[in-house]
Amino acid sequence: MSTLSNNEIAFLALANEFCATMENARESERDDFVGAMLRMLPRIYIAAADLRRDDTAISDAYVADALEEEYYDAVRMRVAELLGEDDTYLEVFEQDMKYSDTPIAASISEGLADLFQVFYNIVQTARDATPELIAELVPVMRDDFADYWSQTLCNVLRALNKLYYSTLQ
Repeated sequence: MSTLSNNEIAFLALANEFCATMENARESERDDFVGAMLRMLPRIYIAAADLRRDDTAISDAYVADALEEEYYDAVRMRVAELLGEDDTYLEVFEQDMKYSDTPIAASISEGLADLFQVFYNIVQTARDATPELIAELVPVMRDDFADYWSQTLCNVLRALNKLYYSTLQ
């Protein structure tokens, strides 16, 4: 029987906590929500970066798409409403930026909703999975982190940091 490491359990717990925070954004005050994201996102990054890799394992394990588009949009809109005019920021790490003379705008709510989609799918897949299947999913989650959502997390963290600390001055 495969067991999960403390870090793998922590990652799943943080993913679940992130989803709950996003789903309850409407009940939050803006600064409380942004502060919660600023405390949670670095911990998620560290936990995901420390997930084990297994370059030798052959597995058909995958994280199932559980999030419906309507729910994604509803969560994104809740965060967009909460952040208001502060939802948009200039993105310097956008791939198209190197071909553009004009700044490219990005949305905090969309970045957070993209992360919500990843974590929601992970949590839903893990909820119904055996410990053995979850153990097989860990390298998949680590690869997805490295290939896709780590940059999204860093970008939105930077924007949230600027928003949070610019309002405290």
